Amino acid sequence: MENTRADAPRVAVFRKEHFNAAHRLNNPNWSDEKNTRVYGKCNNPNYHGHNYELIVQVNGPIDPETGYVMDMKQLGEIVKEHVTDRFDHKNLNLDTEEFADLNPSAENIAIVIYNILRNQLSEGLDLKIRLYETERNFVEYPI
Repeated sequence: MENTRADAPRVAVFRKEHFNAAHRLNNPNWSDEKNTRVYGKCNNPNYHGHNYELIVQVNGPIDPETGYVMDMKQLGEIVKEHVTDRFDHKNLNLDTEEFADLNPSAENIAIVIYNILRNQLSEGLDLKIRLYETERNFVEYPI
C-alpha cells in the first residue's frame, strides 16, 4: 500500500535563528511612575536591547515523495525574509509598523512573528514560536 500525506507520520521540524533589537515597554495610558513601577528598567526612555533567540517549530505529515515535513532551507529563507530582515538591529517601537501601537513585550513579539509566518506556510502545517528574550526568559505561542 502506498503511503499518502494524510496517513503519513507527523513530525516536528525546528529552525533556530537570532536577531538583535531594542525596545521600550511602556503603556502610554499610564503615568511615568506606574510605567516605572510595572516595567522597571524595561521602561528606560532611551530603550534597551536584547539578543533574541527564535525557534520556529513546524509540525506536519512527512511528504512521501520528498521525505520532508517542509524543506528546511525554504523555512530558513522564509524566517530570514519575513522576520530576521524585518526586526534585526531595529528599534521595535520606532522602526517597525507592527509595534507602532503595540507594546513590544516578548509575548507580543512572539504573536506578531507567528502571524507573519503563519501566512507563509501551507494550511496543513502547524506552527509554534518559541522566543528567548534572555537565556532564562522565553515565551511560546500558541500554547
